[in-house]
Amino acid sequence: MSSSFERVAMAGAATGTGPAGERGRLARLAPVLAGAAAVVCALGWLQKQPCASAKFDFIKTTTRACYTDVYPLYYVRGLNDGKVPYFDSFTGSDIHHVEYPVLSGGFMQLVAWLVRPFGVDERGMAFYNVTALLLAVLAVVAVLATAYAAGRRSLRAGLMVALSPSLLLTAYINWDLLAVALSALALAAWSSRRPALAGALLGLAVAAKFYPLLFLGPLVLLCVRAGRWRAMGRMLAGTAGAWLVVNVPVMVFAWDGWVEFYSFSQKRGIDWGSIFFVLQDHGLSDVAADTDQLNLAGTGTFLVLAAGIAVLALAAPRRPRLPQLMFLVLVAFMLPNKVWSPQYVLWLLPLAVLARPKLPAFLVWQVGEILYFFGIWWYLLSVSLQVPGSDLSSTLSAALHLDAPEGGISQDVYTIALLARFVTVLAMAVLVVWDVLRPSGDIVRTGGEDDPAGGVLDGVDDVVSLRRWRGARHLRTGAAAAPAG
Repeated sequence: MSSSFERVAMAGAATGTGPAGERGRLARLAPVLAGAAAVVCALGWLQKQPCASAKFDFIKTTTRACYTDVYPLYYVRGLNDGKVPYFDSFTGSDIHHVEYPVLSGGFMQLVAWLVRPFGVDERGMAFYNVTALLLAVLAVVAVLATAYAAGRRSLRAGLMVALSPSLLLTAYINWDLLAVALSALALAAWSSRRPALAGALLGLAVAAKFYPLLFLGPLVLLCVRAGRWRAMGRMLAGTAGAWLVVNVPVMVFAWDGWVEFYSFSQKRGIDWGSIFFVLQDHGLSDVAADTDQLNLAGTGTFLVLAAGIAVLALAAPRRPRLPQLMFLVLVAFMLPNKVWSPQYVLWLLPLAVLARPKLPAFLVWQVGEILYFFGIWWYLLSVSLQVPGSDLSSTLSAALHLDAPEGGISQDVYTIALLARFVTVLAMAVLVVWDVLRPSGDIVRTGGEDDPAGGVLDGVDDVVSLRRWRGARHLRTGAAAAPAG
């Protein structure tokens, strides 16, 4: 078996279609993909400059839709005063420590150290610019890792991520690209059949943001279906080990600071962007007002959707591709969440491209994200100014003239923007489910590949599946019912 696999791999390398050939092709494409991502990141930095010139004044940032958390949190979280995330507390709000997982806080502290040589009055803007530069590097890493995991469609996948409007508009809102890049690297490592390294990178991603933890579910389910127990164990050990190495020192020496992220997430109410923001005005006001009920509704809905994804993973006519399940579980987490910030689109971007590398639906989804991006800032403008905001016709008129609507937008217009994003993300998920149930229509598999990002799962037979179990049971039932000869 191994010798025949080696012959196939050697033949593929010779023709440029095997793993070695794909790596060589990606090496040739890397400058193009990195350059495209760098240009888009530079444009994203320029998009923020009207606000940077105004020191990110909130009214001006919402009017011009160029808000970032990076600059204000440098001051609000005490980094300008030399406070160390988790170890030092601050006053002025209900939050007393940095409210991000430890690797994100470490990233913030690293940049705070880097800008120390700047003058006191210049450090805030230097903090933003250095952060933006590092995030741009992480964006390039995410693009290259996504292209690596895409197999023969590396150019398409890389460019779909690199040239996406979402990357341009949201790259510098927060520190999310750290987790996005680590998650993409984890998937690339898994695709290269290095499960321990993939697990370690995934553990670091979880230490930067919570959401990559969700990817363990698809990995475990697909390993079970394929019978890849050793790879699954090595991946889980790598994840746990890397997460513990990063988190335990902070847990031991700064427990109150470490636990802030988890307690803050638990106590947090409805935020802008959540579907509950709409539903609270349509019969769910009691749920929205009670944090415990809100958490129960969101978590319960996610668990139901996750159970459906698990059934899909084990019952689909052909084992789903890993990015398909990762995308679906992340969408299942985001749709009923009480928080859905504009930059969360970056979480979905690499997985959407790998799960379904088709342009039409992707572009429709991007339009939905663009509508929401401008909708949230212009709605917050009306809230800040305490004015009703423009109606739909006035908003469209202003947008057609490439201007912000005077006084922002009304809640009704904002609701349209919110639902546009919600529906387009849901539609992408439905299309992915359709591809899973009808693998003959999956563009990746119709090209002759199985699961380029699947690593040890790629091209192997199933060991466990609900269809296999049902077929075996029918055979046993038929044999028991047959008359004795």
